[in-house]
Amino acid sequence: QVQLVESGGGLVQAGGSLRLSCASSGRTFSSSALCWFRQAPGKEREFVATINWSGGSTYYADSVEGRFTISRDNAANTVALQMNSLKPEDTAVYYCAGRRLYQRSSSRSEYEYHYWGQGTQVTVSS
Repeated sequence: QVQLVESGGGLVQAGGSLRLSCASSGRTFSSSALCWFRQAPGKEREFVATINWSGGSTYYADSVEGRFTISRDNAANTVALQMNSLKPEDTAVYYCAGRRLYQRSSSRSEYEYHYWGQGTQVTVSS
């Protein structure tokens, strides 16, 4: 069974940093694009950052560009999201997602991702 498990969420003050990690089991994602999405209370899930299979191509939502960094370690089968200069509006449940095998290109669309983690809560206090 394929699983993605996020960790690293928590409560942080505005201006602080958190590092989210997502570990996969059941299959390797080294040949698949990975992505982070988030969903705030009462809002739709939105794209945060995506990375292609090699890590050579990344894209970010305008709202996090310059503050967040997505990276991956294919040997460890993990993807991370370094979040700096956090703002209260970054408060949400953060999900990692993976595309199917050999779907190497990154995408901003949640419909392109077949595998999803259970989410980790990030709360930024003002």
